[in-house]
Amino acid sequence: MSKLKGLSLFANVGIAEAYMKDIDVEIKVANEIDVERARFYQDIYKETHMICGDITDDKVRTQIVKESISNGVDFVMATPPCQGMSEAGLRLEFDSRNQLVWYAIDVIKRIKPKFAFLENVPKQLTTKIRLGNEILLIPEYIKRELSEDYTFNNETLIMAKDHGVPQLRERNIFLLVRKDQDVVWEFPKKLPEITLEDAIGSLPSLDPLLREGMDETLKHFPEYEKKRQAGLSVSKWHYPPKHSWKQVEWMLHTPTGKSAIYNDEFYPQKADGTPVKAHHNYYRRMKWNMPCRTVTQNNGVISSLACVHPGKPYSSQNGEILYSDPRVLTIYELLIVMSLPLDWPIPEWAEETFIRKVFGEGIPSMLVKEIMMVLLKQITKEND
Repeated sequence: MSKLKGLSLFANVGIAEAYMKDIDVEIKVANEIDVERARFYQDIYKETHMICGDITDDKVRTQIVKESISNGVDFVMATPPCQGMSEAGLRLEFDSRNQLVWYAIDVIKRIKPKFAFLENVPKQLTTKIRLGNEILLIPEYIKRELSEDYTFNNETLIMAKDHGVPQLRERNIFLLVRKDQDVVWEFPKKLPEITLEDAIGSLPSLDPLLREGMDETLKHFPEYEKKRQAGLSVSKWHYPPKHSWKQVEWMLHTPTGKSAIYNDEFYPQKADGTPVKAHHNYYRRMKWNMPCRTVTQNNGVISSLACVHPGKPYSSQNGEILYSDPRVLTIYELLIVMSLPLDWPIPEWAEETFIRKVFGEGIPSMLVKEIMMVLLKQITKEND
């Protein structure tokens, strides 16, 4: 079987394509507007030509098309920004980021690849865009523009947790097959769920590094350094996240699967003791017996959506029941729940906040691999 040659649009740092080379899919061309993300991508995928530029610029888009055609691209993957539609975002009507799908469709129409993979959040199904004097639902627009030349998959909603990924993350994915290809491309069969206990339960426990300094950290966590070294013995990316003591104290008193806002005494509060008004999933520990909650851009912030380590109960010196790991997931734990290869070569220059943000915007690598494997098996069958 000849390799598929691909184009990755809105490539981020290449999380989606982490296993592509392993399954004989060559991403020949990629496009990303952000310079830092493009640099990260190019550091990892040295054989891919990264075109760093704005896809809404006609010259940049023409360059993408020309290079894709000259490289024999027969597969396009487009993962436009989802913040305009995401449940975690503001969801402004006619957010300019929602319009970016137009440019992806334009590229597909000009390249005419055999296959295309269009991914976004489920909200895309009910999101409208404005095209001239027309207002259309995004799915209506995509199908109007491409259904003459492409067939679409029947079911478009998929949960990452059902396909070898220890993370919930529901996505809407259109799988397109050019009509001259004798291929049926649907989602793969479901796999057993991987819980957080399965995924990260055996990793060394870590105490957080307090923003108030090392003296304060050791005062509250005398085994901090011992635990830190145990974490680093697993991976340089399994190191203690940094948090303020007040938030750490709230989480020390928060049981697995619960939110600190429901604590009787140690609840999120302002300096004057007034309770912080927050969504029930903020300041929340995850559960061991289920996959990780969907990773967001703010996964490094305790107060964000359900991003605190599940922790385990233990008795303090005064007999009080506390919960370990009052912190967010480490970068290493995020690698696992994003289903990235554990040796994925994150560039040394990349800062933690940047890594966390791009992880929160990525589609889990194993989900993409599983979906692509269905296509590749069909192609192999066709060529046999």
